[in-house]
Order: sequence, then structure tokens, then C-alpha cells
Amino acid sequence: MKRARPIDVTVVLLDGGYASTAIGPLEVFHSAGLLWNWLKGEPHEPRFRVRVASPGGRMVKSLCNLGIKPECALEDVRRTDIVVISASGWDLQEKIMRHTAIISWLKKMHDQGAYLAAVCSGAAYVAETGLMDGREATTHWGVVGALRERYPNVRWRPEHFVTEDGRICCSGGVYASIDISLYLVEKFCGHDIALKCAKALLVGLPRTSQSGYSIVPISRPHADTRIRKAEEHLRVHFRDDVGIEALAKRSAMSPRTFIRRFKAATGRLPGEYAQMLRISAARDMLEKDALPVREVSERVGYTDLGFFRELFRRHTGMTPAEYRSRFAPMEYGRAELVGD
Repeated sequence: MKRARPIDVTVVLLDGGYASTAIGPLEVFHSAGLLWNWLKGEPHEPRFRVRVASPGGRMVKSLCNLGIKPECALEDVRRTDIVVISASGWDLQEKIMRHTAIISWLKKMHDQGAYLAAVCSGAAYVAETGLMDGREATTHWGVVGALRERYPNVRWRPEHFVTEDGRICCSGGVYASIDISLYLVEKFCGHDIALKCAKALLVGLPRTSQSGYSIVPISRPHADTRIRKAEEHLRVHFRDDVGIEALAKRSAMSPRTFIRRFKAATGRLPGEYAQMLRISAARDMLEKDALPVREVSERVGYTDLGFFRELFRRHTGMTPAEYRSRFAPMEYGRAELVGD
């Protein structure tokens, strides 16, 4: 039986980004059906045909001053099945202004049926087309605020590593370029090929959440001095059950007025705010101390270990033990895996 043609992938190179956001996808797609087969002595069955393009076919320089030479000019690519848009540095508005031709090209490829896969800040180029309006998307947690302000019609989900909506895929950060590439390998070729590709490259299958990696501001800047005092009180006494009545009384307000003012100033309800303080403290302990998870739970104010675990997972995408094994010094991670 004749095998279907290889799936065409075009990796778009842009100046000023991390080279891995282009090279990672290039190597994943090139390896699918090839590297595992070579390692196992099986016939090669490459699943993708990958090319690298840049505006005008020019060599680009990465953020670390690494020069990368493309195979062809972006303008010469008439049709492709998948487009990978690599990251292009942090000054996105200036970059987009310099590369306006990319925007119409991306729209044309999508109109022809191509999947657009944006890595990290590359999501800005797809958002600029208007194609993401009303759709879910993700990007690096550190730039989502700027993109949310510039593209308010996009339903930004920065807690996710990978999103897909309407043939538009996005990945959360620089090394999430591997996750989005394996996600597309699985989508186009099936789980078995994606798994073999991941095993051959010694990487995991796509992660789903970046919540555990992000630093989420507990409060936004504001000028309400009475609410600031309430925040300071919560930071000192976050382990205690500080009730709304007590906080309102300290702020010389009625409970209803206090809740309204607190939400308007901080963006969060008082209970959610206290919860975020507790989870932040727990993360810090898990990263630095070898305390048992039960003791961490109690130290941040939760006597119900099961409730703490579920709450921690909701905020970070991981259990406390998983979080420690990923972010703690190696000896703490090992101890937790054995003891919890």
C-alpha cells in the first residue's frame, strides 16, 4: 500500500528570539518515524518534510547571537501543512512592525488549511492576524499581560503549556516548543509515533500546565491605603483564619463595603487572596525545605492534608510531591518521592 506523502512543516525564523524555539521543533519533526527506527534497526519512515524559512530568506541572529541560515524565503513558500512560528524576543511591537508581511502570509496559510503553531512570544504574530479573536491561546506567563492588553479579544490561558483552537496551536514558553511539536506529531501521526519520537529524543510527552512554573502576582498595583493595610495584615497572619468581619473592622468598613473595595483594589476576593498567600508559602517550603508534605500543609494553615493537596494541584497543576521533585534541590526531591 502506498504511504501518504510526508506532512509539510515550515519553521519560521525570526530575529532576536531563542534559537531553540526553531531548532527544537525542527529536530522533533525530523525525528518522527526516523530516529526511533534507526536506533531499533527498523526501516526509516519519515513522517514530516521540514523546511526552514525567514523573511526574505535572510540569515537571522538569535537572542544569544547565534546565526541561523534558512533554506528559503518565506515568500517562496506557497503551501504548507504546519507553520511553526518561533519566538522573536521581547520587543514584540517593534518586531511586528518590522515584519508586517508575515501577518498576511500566516493568514493565507491558515486560509489554505494549515495549522499555525506559535511558540512562546510567537503567539503575538498570530494574534496580530485577528485569527485568534474569540479563541483560546497560551503564551509564556511572563508576557501574557502585555499580549492580553494588546489583544483583548483572545481568550488567553497562560496556565496551559499547549492550546489548540481552530487549527491554531500555541505553547507556553521557550522549551514548550518541544511540547507543541510532539503534540502535533501525535495529532497527525498517532500516539505510537509520538511516543517513539519522545523516547528516542529522551523527552517526555507534552506537558499540559505551566502553572507550577509561573510567578502569579497575588495583587495588582493600587492606591487604596486602607486595603493595603488589610493586605499587610493578611501577609503576616495568612496561616490564621482571619475572617471578613475582623478585616472589615480593622479597615473601618462594613463587610460588604470591604469585600467590594478589596476586589476592586487587588483583583481578588479576600479569601482567594489568603489562599494564594498560603500556596505561595507552601511552594517556597517545598522548594527549599525537606519537611514532610503534611507538615508543610499544617504550617500554611491547612490541617486537612487531602484538601491541601487538591488545592495545591488546582493552583500549580501538580501535587506537592510532584512539585518538590521538579523544583527542590535533588536530595529533597529524592526524599519526598520515597517518603510521601
